[in-house]
Amino acid sequence: MTKFVFDPTAMPVEGLAGEAPLAPALLSAEAVRARFARMLPWEPEASDEALATPALRLRRAAVLVPLVERPEGLTVLLTKRTDHLSSHAGQVSFPGGRAEELDSSPIETALRETEEEIGLHRRHVEIIGVLPEHVTISAYRVTPVVAIVTPPFELNADPGEVAEIFEVPLSFLMSGANHERRSVALPEGMGKRRFYAMSYQDYFIWGATAAMLRNLYHFLRA
Repeated sequence: MTKFVFDPTAMPVEGLAGEAPLAPALLSAEAVRARFARMLPWEPEASDEALATPALRLRRAAVLVPLVERPEGLTVLLTKRTDHLSSHAGQVSFPGGRAEELDSSPIETALRETEEEIGLHRRHVEIIGVLPEHVTISAYRVTPVVAIVTPPFELNADPGEVAEIFEVPLSFLMSGANHERRSVALPEGMGKRRFYAMSYQDYFIWGATAAMLRNLYHFLRA
């Protein structure tokens, strides 16, 4: 079967999610820690790729959602993958990857993969919780592990996987006004695949990463 490839940046914006931005008081490190410590009801948002992917034979993976404590407020640390990778080339993603047999938990997978990909040592990382698993179209069941990251720290990107490391203000990502709804027509009359995108400066955040950020938004505002 030929792999379906498309340019997500060229897909039309059908609308914006449009919800109000989260109040600054909800976006401090203290507030985010407190939210993960409380058991409040909330409803995750299912993505089209999760709904379209069979649940059988999914591979385990985990990513770190690093919230960096900066004087101006929390930022989200993200990576841009190199263009030569066989899957998700050039895409913006959280650091992380596939689970290995020796990993004791998704948290260990996220920490190990983050160290390998960007050189962020776990001594700077405070795990505060996990979000619901996200199923990708590439048949991975991904656990997002949320953490507070305390500077100063050094990063060293693996040139075989990571082309760039950058940060985006959490306040920008936690506003429904910045959550674009886009879609692409699938081949052979298979309908549309809808996805979220968040455009920040020269960076285009979409797909699984945007979907996980959407659920972080729903979680923090509950």
